[in-house]
Amino acid sequence: MKGKVYLVGAGPGDPKLITVRGLECIKRADVIVYDRLASPRLLAHIKPGAERVYVGKLPDRHTMKQEEINQLLVDLALEGKTVTRLKGGDPTIFGRVGEEAELLVQNGVEFEIVPGITSAIAVPAYAGIPVTHRDMASSLSIVTGHESPEKLDQSIHWDKVTNATGTLIFLMGVAKIGYISEQLMFHGKSPTTPVALVRWGTRVEQETLTGTLADIAEKVEAAGFKPPAVIVVGDVVKQRDMLRWFDKKPLFGTRVLVTRARAQASELIQMIEELGGEPCEYPVIETRDVTEAVQTQAIERAFDEAESFDWLMFTSVNGVESFFRWLRRYGTDIRRFGRARIVAVGPKTAEALLERGLTVEELPGKYMQEGLLEQLSGEVQSGQRALLARGDLARKVLPRELRALGVEAVELDVYETVIADRQDELALEQLRDGDVHVVTFTSSSTVTNLLTLLRANGVEDPVALLKQTQIASIGPITTQAVNAAGLEVAIEPEEATIEALVAAIVAKRLVDRTNANGVNVI
Repeated sequence: MKGKVYLVGAGPGDPKLITVRGLECIKRADVIVYDRLASPRLLAHIKPGAERVYVGKLPDRHTMKQEEINQLLVDLALEGKTVTRLKGGDPTIFGRVGEEAELLVQNGVEFEIVPGITSAIAVPAYAGIPVTHRDMASSLSIVTGHESPEKLDQSIHWDKVTNATGTLIFLMGVAKIGYISEQLMFHGKSPTTPVALVRWGTRVEQETLTGTLADIAEKVEAAGFKPPAVIVVGDVVKQRDMLRWFDKKPLFGTRVLVTRARAQASELIQMIEELGGEPCEYPVIETRDVTEAVQTQAIERAFDEAESFDWLMFTSVNGVESFFRWLRRYGTDIRRFGRARIVAVGPKTAEALLERGLTVEELPGKYMQEGLLEQLSGEVQSGQRALLARGDLARKVLPRELRALGVEAVELDVYETVIADRQDELALEQLRDGDVHVVTFTSSSTVTNLLTLLRANGVEDPVALLKQTQIASIGPITTQAVNAAGLEVAIEPEEATIEALVAAIVAKRLVDRTNANGVNVI
């Protein structure tokens, strides 16, 4: 039985610009065939066991010829596989999708073309340049610039293209910018016509260079401006000074390595993205309910004694979620703990309880166990019982101090923390290449596990590697683990929350972007 091929436009680079249909095709594919212009972060959505085939081209070498790519799609489909071919931008705009589809037709392979957001429009938009404007340009032309001057002259009628539309968009033309400018001026464009080049548009590496037809080639050479880039020619470029928005975001140009468990990372990732940064997922921990008989029996025994507890204490969101899963598993009614006063460490833990209809009585100002003890001083009494629902790696400060006050502290391991078994290879590559600007740690275990995983993946000296980037720690306990590993913390918020951590990263990055004269250089 033959498979099927989806020829999908992956958009210009920002993974959130993929279409709904395109994302569906990624999720159902047995094989993903992709190039460098398709965001590698989209690969996080592939199903377990799906094969990845990189066929991209680099400026100094061709990984696979187009004819070989065409045949590869046919061969994979004839093996009965569902194939998604990810192509940067829109596949029908200089994406050679016609050649790939023709061979599929000749071999009787079913296919679909899934349009994408073209870089010709999206990249200028991210630079603050709308390609049309009521007062400046009511039409546009999209032209390929990735040819030799001789081929450009054969494929482009300069005398017609030059003044055919208000805006001219050249894709893949950085190396030929001098020749393109000369031809446009020769055929009637004013030397003062604004020009913009936007490199790696919609991505963390986005750079924009502006000038005029008369001086843009010189500026490109002086700046060492490299492809890939979109070239915009026309008065709409003047809009950039007023409309630029993406490169004004506080975390623009910042790639942040997120080491939290994948299930917990969404809030941090979303905040980074909203502020213009690029989250790079490398989960190093996973949490799961305990499985050892001695642990499950201890949970069952604690539930049987629910009415005897004076305090019910939670030190993490994971503890709350796992505790309630165990309640459901054993069919225990939370109202049996009605005698107990409920306390939590940190607002997120309290929020998780509130979502289940439970309001905490005490909320520490310091979001760690020491803060909880400060708040409870004078409240707990000798002879009382406290149930601490927590993870297997939880610190012993709270139960130790409670016992010192004469409280019977029952430590209940409801979940365990283990090393994550699935990481993104791209994240490791970016870290090795020095393309990660900030590494975040949200617990001591994320520190130790990252070092362990880096060694397991061939990094001989993970400490030396991490010293090349800034370390952001969520709080003093995590910072102790960072320092113990031989690393220094550059960013630590006053409050141990995700919101405060992100705010501290923003503050640090803004300081770093300010030069010695106090001039912001974003």
